Amino acid sequence: MASIDTHNPLLGPADMAGRIGSVLTAATRVATDWQETRRTHKALSALTDRELDDIGLTRADIARVSRRRW
Repeated sequence: MASIDTHNPLLGPADMAGRIGSVLTAATRVATDWQETRRTHKALSALTDRELDDIGLTRADIARVSRRRW
């Protein structure tokens, strides 16, 4: 009968906690980035075409700028 050794001394409880922490940190970062993108998009969308022109943007630029993709 074959058996699988699932005990790996390199992957102890501390490592598992670190991985969980990393996942939570990444999820928090994604949520924060999404919220900032949404806020920026909303603020730029509230500007008039003239105000956007004053800062060198058009309505077509709003999505790209709010996602920080230059």
